[in-house]
Amino acid sequence: MSAPKPQDFPRPGRRSSDAARAAMLRVDQAGEFGATRIYAGQLAVMGDRHPDARLIAGMAAQEERHRRTFDAMIARRGVRPTALTPIWSVAGFALGAVTAAIGPRAAMACTAAIETEIDRHYSEQLKELGQDDPELSTLIADFQAEEVEHRDTALAHGAEQAPAYPLLSGAIRLGCRAAIALSKRI
Repeated sequence: MSAPKPQDFPRPGRRSSDAARAAMLRVDQAGEFGATRIYAGQLAVMGDRHPDARLIAGMAAQEERHRRTFDAMIARRGVRPTALTPIWSVAGFALGAVTAAIGPRAAMACTAAIETEIDRHYSEQLKELGQDDPELSTLIADFQAEEVEHRDTALAHGAEQAPAYPLLSGAIRLGCRAAIALSKRI
């Protein structure tokens, strides 16, 4: 009998493919749900008469499509969704409402901060997936492109001119990273 080769052993720090993909789906679905709640909070404060309302509603519609797609994939693959959905519902709506109440540029700063983190998060997922799950990789890449468009749109609409932009953006990005970490596990 020959000795095992290095490729026969799992790589250190690499989780099982099924567990890693389940965590990816769980956090991605939670993130898209949270995004729909953020936009709902913004639109509740801004109303439909604000010049940015149509723009926000368009981004919200894309996030809703992302969420529905991940909902279907979670159900089809038998992945347990996060138990934190009720918290993300309230927190997302509150974040959207508060940033919109500060002003339209703060609402855009919220979008820019969230989408910056989601772009980074999706890039990490694509790197981890490699060619192991073409269906999931394709979805993530497609959705990532739309999230980058959202970030760029928010920046073009004054996100960086929001009051205390560095502080606001940093706090939102930190919260986003915490939500990602929690939703993977809970």
